Amino acid sequence: MSDAYVPESRWRLPVAFLLVGGGLLLGGVALARGLFGGGGETAASGADVSGVVLRDVEGNRHTLAEFKGKVVLVDVWATWCGPCRQSLPEVAQLQKAGGDRYVVLPISVDRGGWGDVKPFLAQNPQLGLTAYLPDGGGALEPFGEIRGIPTTLIIDRQGRLVKRWSGYGEGMAKRALEEALKVR
Repeated sequence: MSDAYVPESRWRLPVAFLLVGGGLLLGGVALARGLFGGGGETAASGADVSGVVLRDVEGNRHTLAEFKGKVVLVDVWATWCGPCRQSLPEVAQLQKAGGDRYVVLPISVDRGGWGDVKPFLAQNPQLGLTAYLPDGGGALEPFGEIRGIPTTLIIDRQGRLVKRWSGYGEGMAKRALEEALKVR
């Protein structure tokens, strides 16, 4: 009889969603490891990260050492990342307010490089964001393994890592930056 009620059938759909969701989560972790390197260690607080090399939209090469004397907020992001897109207005606002006290460096890890970033920024002119790309595959290695994005790092005036976290929480970057600015 095909119309018979089977109590277990009410669990099939939720279980299927859990299995698919778990598979997507594992796939996302594998993708992140492929994008950001696997098996690496997280840089310890106090690690010198001044050797990180970036490129601006004109192709000019920059190192974090250029910003010694200022607190640096680094935001590692990608155009396809939902939480990154959510955090970018705050990152852009902090970047505009930087001045002599601090600098904000949004570093895109999009595989398409400027081919992905330029159109995204053109479609979002309200951000007014000045973005950077890592200069080569291992450019971000001094930061340690980046397991997810957005990842935010606070670097002190001597080029040492003070704090890092992954994910977006409204106001977290601003609070961490203000805390770092208090230290001389």
